[in-house]
Amino acid sequence: MDEQKSGATASTSTDPDTTGLTHECGVFGCIATGEWPSQIDVAQVITLGLVALQHRGQESAGIVTTAGDERGKFFVHKGMGLINNVFNDESMKKLKGNLGIGHTRYSTSAASEEVNCQPFVVHTAHGPLAVAHNGELVNCSALRRWVLARGVGLSTLSDSELITQSLCLNPPDGELDGADWPARIKHLMQLAPLSYSLVIMFGDKIYGVRDPYGNRPLCIGKILPLASHSTSTLTNGGTSGDAEGWVISSESCGFLSIGARYEREVLPGEIVEMTREGVRTVCIVDRPDNKPQAFCIFEYVYFARSDSIFEGQMVYSVRMQCGRMLARETYVEADLVSSVPESGTAAAHGFAQESGIPFGEVLCKNRYVGRTFIQPSTRLRQLGVAKKFGALSENVKGRRIILIDDSIVRGNTIGPIIKLLRDAGAKEVHIRIASPPLKHPCYMGINIPTSEELIANKLSPPLLAKHVGADSLEYLSVDGLVQAVRQNIANKDDANIGHCTACLTGEYPESLQW
Repeated sequence: MDEQKSGATASTSTDPDTTGLTHECGVFGCIATGEWPSQIDVAQVITLGLVALQHRGQESAGIVTTAGDERGKFFVHKGMGLINNVFNDESMKKLKGNLGIGHTRYSTSAASEEVNCQPFVVHTAHGPLAVAHNGELVNCSALRRWVLARGVGLSTLSDSELITQSLCLNPPDGELDGADWPARIKHLMQLAPLSYSLVIMFGDKIYGVRDPYGNRPLCIGKILPLASHSTSTLTNGGTSGDAEGWVISSESCGFLSIGARYEREVLPGEIVEMTREGVRTVCIVDRPDNKPQAFCIFEYVYFARSDSIFEGQMVYSVRMQCGRMLARETYVEADLVSSVPESGTAAAHGFAQESGIPFGEVLCKNRYVGRTFIQPSTRLRQLGVAKKFGALSENVKGRRIILIDDSIVRGNTIGPIIKLLRDAGAKEVHIRIASPPLKHPCYMGINIPTSEELIANKLSPPLLAKHVGADSLEYLSVDGLVQAVRQNIANKDDANIGHCTACLTGEYPESLQW
């Protein structure tokens, strides 16, 4: 991607004084099965799970664990920076317990403060409660007024804290014997239809929650014994079986590295309860008027790691299919197909296969330079490109190059890359983008810039090609992207399948009230 910011924001305002948190996040939870205390190092499992989700947020991280006993003590460690910098041997020793949740976060520099690190922990009349959140509440202002009117104080502008405090309030039907957390969660889901995936820890249980539209991802994995070769799968009433533990995560990409096997996604609107006995579905909250789900299509385009599984298919395969569709729609004669590594590589392979033009690398990436989108100023982004890539001149000189990238947002970094290739001797450089042009802001967890900042609203593809110095520039169509995503989707005949394309089309889920 040429650059973007990703996230869960506390407000849709563009005023930096009122936007609060603006971040994309990863959430993770783990619970050991069987006898407690467990032999599984829950904190280590969560840390490794968060490392696998590091692409979803590099600003801060946190873990909360508990033994799940009558003392109800929570062990908390949070901090700014990458996960490997936040957690060391000393902090890990303090994170004792049989269950825990974790969070990794990306935010704009205006909200880079430790007070906003998650998971959020509050002490209720029934004991401590910890919440980690990925997404953005589209009705944040209304929910904030509702919570404040009930005498609850809020210390940040974060909608994640707002969710946590909302769960501290009694549900409308009351509670007969202590806190009814499923009822509280269900009430929150009715108050806030999207967008969120949540992991919530109370006592000896973890709850996983996905909004009724399924806008943000969430999935379940089973930690297997090292010698296990079981092929059993989890059902909605699944028990622990041969599991040594259960994990829940924004993405499945880290499961194999912790000895876990992907089981299934949390369904849109589903509340799952994880205990030492296993995982069960508490309930499923329906969407209004049985509307189709609205899973964020940009998870496929860019945000997710390529080895994650959504809707029964691997993200890498979808990106390859996007490349194939792109070749059908925007073919041009050339000598070599290549990519901006690594964001456009899968699509470039698909384009090469479909077009019959060979694939070859033309850019060498310095892997010790951070992603350009996390740098706040345009000048630093452009300087970042020079530090980030070198040209493989022997592959470039005298050749017509088709360069594939996943998306263009502001258009600041693709120009310097094209200049780099031309300086290395490229005869022609044709840019192909494996997604449609971004034209609209997102109010559901991705901090896409304002419409005025998006280059697709300023320049048509021919004018943009001229602006960045390309011989041609074309995007994948919206229909082509949707077709690529649904080509091999599980349950493709399900009438409820749906994807949010609001940032591309301006068509937001119907329930939103602006």
